[in-house]
Amino acid sequence: MILRGKTDPNFLRHVAPNTRVEISNASKMKLATPKLKAKTYARYTGYPGGLKLPSLEQVIAKKGYSEPLRLAIKGMLPRNKLRAKFMTKLTISE
Repeated sequence: MILRGKTDPNFLRHVAPNTRVEISNASKMKLATPKLKAKTYARYTGYPGGLKLPSLEQVIAKKGYSEPLRLAIKGMLPRNKLRAKFMTKLTISE
């Protein structure tokens, strides 16, 4: 809600707000052990048969704890032209 600007009294749906959100200590998230292996993130390389399904554990090992959190927040935002602008105003530190 803060990233979208809904807490601002001048909220407009079609305008990206100037608010910034900073998340610190992402590596201190508590994740259930079964979820590390069960949760997968789909991505497509663009080639035939190029569907990759890395697990949460593999994503954390490769890109750190901030990547699953970034993908979760991205999934909560509306799928429109403002999503990229919202994501640039998000800072995640480990």
